[in-house]
Amino acid sequence: MNKKNVLSIKNLNKTYSVNSSKSPNSVHALKNLNLEVKEGEIFGLLGPNGAGKTTFINILSGTTIKTSGEVNVWGFDLDINPRQVRASIGIVPQEVNLDPFFSPRKLLELQAGMYGIKKKDRITDTVLKLVSLEKEGESYARSLSGGMKRRLLMAKALVHQPPILFLDEPTAGVDIILRRNLWDNVKLLNKLGVTIILTTHYLEEAEAVCNRIGILTNGSLVALDSTQNLLSRIQTKKVTFKINSPIDLKNDTLKSLKVIYNNKNEICVSYEKNTLSFNDLIDIFNKANIKILDISSDDGKLEDVFVNITKN
Repeated sequence: MNKKNVLSIKNLNKTYSVNSSKSPNSVHALKNLNLEVKEGEIFGLLGPNGAGKTTFINILSGTTIKTSGEVNVWGFDLDINPRQVRASIGIVPQEVNLDPFFSPRKLLELQAGMYGIKKKDRITDTVLKLVSLEKEGESYARSLSGGMKRRLLMAKALVHQPPILFLDEPTAGVDIILRRNLWDNVKLLNKLGVTIILTTHYLEEAEAVCNRIGILTNGSLVALDSTQNLLSRIQTKKVTFKINSPIDLKNDTLKSLKVIYNNKNEICVSYEKNTLSFNDLIDIFNKANIKILDISSDDGKLEDVFVNITKN
């Protein structure tokens, strides 16, 4: 069954005017951005600093006005129904910005009030439990650990039960254990039906959790595909063989083959997948009567794709 689009962006543009003493100028933060996100997916929006990610999020949140284009969120047009668009989105900001003298429960109650949610309809206890803060509900926000504050930001974004959650660099500057806990929360929310859109500089995270990825550079969407298809763009494969005896293998014994190192019982090579098959490589060992004891391979990472795309 085809899932519906929960976010549809058509020819979105944002131009900032920059007036300098030398000459008036303008910055094109977003250039004819076209993007669709399906219900229930975890979508990664990647790009270097200044690519336009924050501008995009700010347009959806209503803090930045678009120059032109169409934005449709959960069936609502941003130009016609801006309040419904904002109500359909929860945004977890990168910066931790919490009133230190309010408790998590009070902060969530205030947030719900800002969305006009009646007291009888509020889900404060549910949200606190979801982000594992039920025991800290009455504590001052200033007494919470860094990880708890991050989870509280997520809770604030969920009080109005939005179908779409934006995470802006959710694990920036946090330790490994906290990062793992945050991703457990994200995966749980996704299982509950929340569509997740995230920006991150940690490409290994995007590779691990995202169904699809879009890459922004200088305001333009330069790549949009499934994570697996983006990874398949990497043609260089590196393989390490543990063997029972040495083998005399030289560069270009086979087309595109490069020997990275060749020790007595271990050899590491690389080759281009579009010019050489793995079976051809195995045949070399078989013909030399060399027994392969173990094989490990590296097909490259999303970081390689990102660097190649943004560089070009």
